[in-house]
Amino acid sequence: MRSLLTRRFERSYAAAPEVVRKATDKQLRLLLQNLQHPSLHAKRFPERGAGIWQARINKAWRMYFAIDGDTYVLIDMIEHPK
Repeated sequence: MRSLLTRRFERSYAAAPEVVRKATDKQLRLLLQNLQHPSLHAKRFPERGAGIWQARINKAWRMYFAIDGDTYVLIDMIEHPK
C-alpha cells in the first residue's frame, strides 16, 4: 500500500505539536504495513462519510482516511473530541 496526503491533512500535520507529528509518522508506517495493527484501532467511521476510516495516532489524536485501490488517501488528523 501507499499513501496520498491531502492538503487538509498536510495543514493539520504541520499545525500539530511535534510529539503528535512523530506519533503520526510511526502510525502511518504501521498503517502502510498492516491496516489491522492493534495500535491503530482502525475502523470504518461512517459519521465522517461513506468510505471513511479512522485510526488512532495516540490517546488524544485520530487520523481519517479513505482507501482507494492500493492507496490510503489521508484526509485529516484532529484531536479526539472526548
